[in-house]
Amino acid sequence: MPLVSITRLRVRSFRYLPAFFVYSLRAAYQAKSASGNLAVSLLRDSNFTFWTRTLWTEERAMRDFMVSGVHRSLMPRLPQWCDEAAVAHWTQESREPPSWQEVHRHMQKRWPALAGRASVGGASSL
Repeated sequence: MPLVSITRLRVRSFRYLPAFFVYSLRAAYQAKSASGNLAVSLLRDSNFTFWTRTLWTEERAMRDFMVSGVHRSLMPRLPQWCDEAAVAHWTQESREPPSWQEVHRHMQKRWPALAGRASVGGASSL
């Protein structure tokens, strides 16, 4: 069963956006070419908030991606750049990515404090 991995990150201030943006795009391209990746999508939300939605053949493939390359060098920078971060994972039957509305519902279950926040805007798939 494919594994869905979601992140929601809010950048602390405008001054961190350029570096965050460059690293995020590089990590997304890394994910797209990673072994076991089925899909990569990014979503720009309001108030400097950004979402990632990746779909993997298995958890091991996702974990191998997380600890390598650009993603590995990006993770230690997030506490400085971001003042909010939330992550959720689940398995599903379909090899199609869940809708952004479904992503938001799952994230609200995992992180109830996000319940009142906007979650869908213009998405892009890499």
